[in-house]
Amino acid sequence: MTHRTETTGALGRLPLSERREALLDILTAEFRTSLLMGDNEDLPLDGNFFDLGLTSLRATELKERLEFLLGREISANVLFNTPNLARLLEHMVTDVLADLFDEPAR
Repeated sequence: MTHRTETTGALGRLPLSERREALLDILTAEFRTSLLMGDNEDLPLDGNFFDLGLTSLRATELKERLEFLLGREISANVLFNTPNLARLLEHMVTDVLADLFDEPAR
């Protein structure tokens, strides 16, 4: 499943230099929701999701929300094998959404 969504369209319209930060904002918001965190609570980039309280059920729900938002399939294994925001962001940039982060052809 790969299709353009409002979210990926908005990411694609941003300058390349701003896309990573925008994607991080999206991921952070979704994880905050899944972890029932308030806006004032810190979500460390290197904090293990499961140590922060993410359950398997919430991880599955999060995966489905991200797939809907981004129009891309995300392996459930990624959330379990990439248990922090920094590593997930890197995976999303280099694998899942690579087409949005590649340098444009010159």
